[in-house]
Amino acid sequence: MRLALLTDIHANREAFEAVLADIAQRKVDRLVILGDIVGYGPDPGWCIDKVEDLVAKGAICVRGNHDRAVGVPDGALNVNARRVIDWTVNRLNARQKLFLSELPLTVQDDDTLFVHASANDPGDWIYVTSEASAMPSFRVSKARLIFCGHVHRPALYSCDLSGRVASHIVAAGNAAPLLKSRRWLAVIGSVGQPRDGSTLASYAILDRTTNELTFRKTGYDAATTARKTRESGLPESLAQRLMKGI
Repeated sequence: MRLALLTDIHANREAFEAVLADIAQRKVDRLVILGDIVGYGPDPGWCIDKVEDLVAKGAICVRGNHDRAVGVPDGALNVNARRVIDWTVNRLNARQKLFLSELPLTVQDDDTLFVHASANDPGDWIYVTSEASAMPSFRVSKARLIFCGHVHRPALYSCDLSGRVASHIVAAGNAAPLLKSRRWLAVIGSVGQPRDGSTLASYAILDRTTNELTFRKTGYDAATTARKTRESGLPESLAQRLMKGI
């Protein structure tokens, strides 16, 4: 079975459509969406409706911190992020808000755990950015494979039998073997707001037959998303980020 792993769509319709089109060419059996459907971008309603349709067709989806913030105005987001969420709330209908509120924080599928942020405290939205911050997820979860997002930059970590965590180079397009002698945590890059210096939309494909993970990137019309962001009255810095990938 081949799984397509997507995360941090962030209401970016153009990037989401481009990723789905790329996935359609890859013989994927199931989609997994690791949260943050909304936030930052100008098309939250369309993206929620699309994810809801995909879930109805068998996709897995977990809740991200921006998804949660739609119904919980707790001040956990920065000023710009909160401003966009306040804007988003007024553009969603009751069904769309309910869909976000009912998403689970984690989904366990056999030996694989799906979560938006970290496995050790899914509701605390911890960023996994290093070997040290990846270690607690390995300690708490018994899953052999852990997949998350939240960071907006792809990364790959492994844990050996002695508990030592190592980071691995991520090269888009190259299949990384997930050796069964180790446990693995992959941070999937963002669909809708990449921050790894590339303007390309990111996602990954897990091949459970060959036990390989491939990080992928695909181009999309970022200029259109940036224009729509400005026209919606959202912060200019968010439009600029799309054009710079930072």
